Amino acid sequence: MSACWERGAAAAPGVVPAPCASKVELRLSCRHLLDRDPLTKSDPSVVLLLQSQGQWVQVDRTEVVRSCLHPVFSKVFTLDYYFEEAQKLRFEVYDSHGPGSLGFQDDDFLGGMECTLGQIVAQKKMTRPLLLKFGRNAGKSTITVIAEDISTNNGYVELSFRAWKLDDKDVFSKSDPFLELYRINDDHSEQLVYRTEVVKNNLNPVWEPFKVSLNSLCSCEETRPLKCLVWDHDSRGKHDFIGEFTTTFAEMQRAFSEDQAQWECVNAKYKQKKRHYKNSGVVILADLKFSRVYSFLDYIMGGCQIHFTVAIDFTASNGDPQNSCSLHYINPFQPNEYLQALVAVGEVCQDYDSDKRFSALGFGARIPPKFEVSHDFAINFNPEDDECEGIQGVVEAYQDCLPRVQLYGPTNVAPIINKVAHMAAAEERTGEASQYYILLVLTDGVVTDMADTREAIVRASHLPMSIIIVGVGNADFTDMQVLDGDDGVLRSPRGEPALRDIVQFVPFRELKNATPAALAKCVLAEVPKQVVEYYSHKELPPRGLSARSQDGGPGCTP
Repeated sequence: MSACWERGAAAAPGVVPAPCASKVELRLSCRHLLDRDPLTKSDPSVVLLLQSQGQWVQVDRTEVVRSCLHPVFSKVFTLDYYFEEAQKLRFEVYDSHGPGSLGFQDDDFLGGMECTLGQIVAQKKMTRPLLLKFGRNAGKSTITVIAEDISTNNGYVELSFRAWKLDDKDVFSKSDPFLELYRINDDHSEQLVYRTEVVKNNLNPVWEPFKVSLNSLCSCEETRPLKCLVWDHDSRGKHDFIGEFTTTFAEMQRAFSEDQAQWECVNAKYKQKKRHYKNSGVVILADLKFSRVYSFLDYIMGGCQIHFTVAIDFTASNGDPQNSCSLHYINPFQPNEYLQALVAVGEVCQDYDSDKRFSALGFGARIPPKFEVSHDFAINFNPEDDECEGIQGVVEAYQDCLPRVQLYGPTNVAPIINKVAHMAAAEERTGEASQYYILLVLTDGVVTDMADTREAIVRASHLPMSIIIVGVGNADFTDMQVLDGDDGVLRSPRGEPALRDIVQFVPFRELKNATPAALAKCVLAEVPKQVVEYYSHKELPPRGLSARSQDGGPGCTP
């Protein structure tokens, strides 16, 4: 079941909350932590918990910073931020025991802090005291949480560093170097972006590649100063400083393209004291890869069209259209549920279709002239052209169709999914992000051909296509939720998993009090993400981009 539907169920009548507005990155640091270790300092880590249905649920945990009472954590928490919700968070700091301690039941509690995500976002940087049980202050301990909106982030950078001839800081062995990368903020404060692993006993270390968002690295400003520091790791937390250098992401790109991506690692104290001091080693950028991440609007503004198809259930379980109790009854004063859902969703989709022509299909009826059962007939009865002019054209075709067909059954939707998938497959072969298909299925009951439907959906998950199923009426739709992959990966009867989650199921009865705009927002909530996921998987950029952008060249609007 989709997140939008879950939120919609709890909303006040007539109100459907908006889908996720943005993603937020949280970065943590602490000061003056309690020292729980008798021989060394505490080894702190932070556990993040989110309140869900009155219960605290663990979301994630930072790394452990050894022997340190003022830790700056490299781990970044990424959360979905909903403006309309009070998302309660709890940060718990523990002194971790043993190497790589994963659980925190046996760790010493150093203090906790509760707040809402909204409070952090509003302040951007929030410092609070840590509290022990019963609200007692944990000495002078504080935790600082910095929030960054990464909704506008449009890329990720993969960096790989190595070093050469670093200073040896150890007497009986070689240095154990690690590198820290910092971003210099507008207020000249330094924000840790990444901390590499420690390479033991090596003056020429090669650190593992790492990936960070462009927003995290430089706030999408390529000329923002960056600082790299190299340290010799000490198990007691008293790391020896080897040297540092400053650069920018723009300089990194330019130097890497010219095979000159190396910087002298300088210790300022040595430079002042030693007359012939040159450097404390050289840091080399071994690899730089930039992966552009495009948004739904990038594709739409690049010319991608949304092809909208509606499929309507004409099975007998809907009731005789002449009877006012029928789901297909045409009331001149109040549109039935089929029409309400069709118009609400269709009026949004038509803004993304230049010719404003929509395919309108029916299934589960006996149709003229032979009155044989069909599961993929054009409701305008033109098999050569099943498109109607605008949403109003679809409404008129539906109303004209009702008295001409005999409601029958069963509720088979796989034929229509396969029909739309055939069109989407032809689009896929163009190798362009030019047309994406949305199939809206309106049905009053659980599908009869569940196995064939699952097979069709799994195949369609490889195509530029999304499926929205709206259940009308009061039937038990529990079995339909298996088609919505939010609670697990949908598999075909043969066990093949869907490549993407392309189905959203929404019971109309829970949303009938919503405004048409709110209904459409909820029903279409997952489509932008599905469009981006498909084209990203195919590595297809929006149409009309410059050659530089198509080559993956960096670029970001701050």
